[in-house]
Amino acid sequence: MELMDKLTILADSAKYDVACTSSGVSRTGNGQLGSCLPAGCCHAFSADGRCVSLLKVLLTNVCAFDCSYCVNRRSNDIPRAAFTPRELAELTIQFYRRNYIEGLFLSSAVLKNPDYTMEQMISALELLRGEYGFRGYIHAKTIPGADPALIQRMGLLADRLSVNIELPSEASLGLLAPDKARTSIFRPMRQIARTARENTRELAVYKHTPRFAPAGQSTQMIVGASPENDRHILRLTEGLYQKYSLKRVFFSAYIPVSADSRLPALSTPPPLLREHRLYQADWLLRFYHFSASEILSDDQPDLDPYLDPKCGWAVRNPGYFPVDVNRAEPEQLLRVPGIGPKSARRIVIARRTGALDLDALRRIGVVLKRAQYFIVCRGYTGARAQRGTVARALLDPAAFSSGTEQLSLFSAPAVQQLTAAGTPALLASKTVWEEAAECLSRRM
Repeated sequence: MELMDKLTILADSAKYDVACTSSGVSRTGNGQLGSCLPAGCCHAFSADGRCVSLLKVLLTNVCAFDCSYCVNRRSNDIPRAAFTPRELAELTIQFYRRNYIEGLFLSSAVLKNPDYTMEQMISALELLRGEYGFRGYIHAKTIPGADPALIQRMGLLADRLSVNIELPSEASLGLLAPDKARTSIFRPMRQIARTARENTRELAVYKHTPRFAPAGQSTQMIVGASPENDRHILRLTEGLYQKYSLKRVFFSAYIPVSADSRLPALSTPPPLLREHRLYQADWLLRFYHFSASEILSDDQPDLDPYLDPKCGWAVRNPGYFPVDVNRAEPEQLLRVPGIGPKSARRIVIARRTGALDLDALRRIGVVLKRAQYFIVCRGYTGARAQRGTVARALLDPAAFSSGTEQLSLFSAPAVQQLTAAGTPALLASKTVWEEAAECLSRRM
């Protein structure tokens, strides 16, 4: 098979891997090939503000496993291909020299067995780092069940490692991916976290110690292929951050790829809005000091499709407000809808020189459309608005979009159902909007 034919097959097979993000790592290259200041991943912004890209590809889509949700599963009849380590290394270098990419995102199906697959991936990375002197960013997916010694070797070659959880519970994993085991996923996660901590201590003493996965580790969960609710997913996410020091948990809306009674029907649209809400909740966990138990509870196990999670928490906790922006602690400010980490820091700095009013907050960057109902400040004692007005200000417009614009990808299922039944798009959006606003105003 020609090299470009392999690339066409294996780049297409890699599109379901979602772990593309800014790496936040600076690998100094002393003028060597691929050297670049904190390099990141395709269609993301690196730490210095550049939009960077990488070659995202599988080593092979020939798989010994038969995971029912995966397009590359053993029983699926699709074109198969595999790179040799030399082919993959040369392809990466040629793409870099043509200024197409700044790094490599390498994953793979399980060829023969996990150890053999990892050995092939490591051979390709050793060629890149050693023979070609490539100093660009590399994100590599480890294969569950591989020997710990192979994970150790890969961590010394790649900037970031990841082990995909895929499904949020052991029951779903056993049902949909019988070739995988929970222990084979969490064991390498634990090893990567422990080795990274040890490497950090060694670097503090010996500055020439080889760095192990300096950009940390991440994972990916498929959303919608199994019945777990959002609360289960968020609690698992929170535990992963706390126990394994993950840099990021990625969520992937399940795209039906096979007719299987254990999976959603082929006509089921991907739950993109749910994925979007989970990312927003993940942001609250990482940057806003929320806990999973605050965002969702047993009484409300799923995220509201019409509200972002922070607004949802504010509606459920009216006793927390109003917040005096001139006196509140930074953690209190972060609980206010319309105030983010940057705005909170600016408020803390600006109020040192004098009390802030609404105009000052607007200049700082506070989104007063939402924040005005939850704060007090100099010359302002809070908005006197009807609950219906407040509800309309808090609803997320993206959930009611329709038509051909990009935001329609995240429209609520109710809007999609009405349009599918023949209701004009604008009327469907307006109808669901009014129903959601009325429902929210009753809850306030």
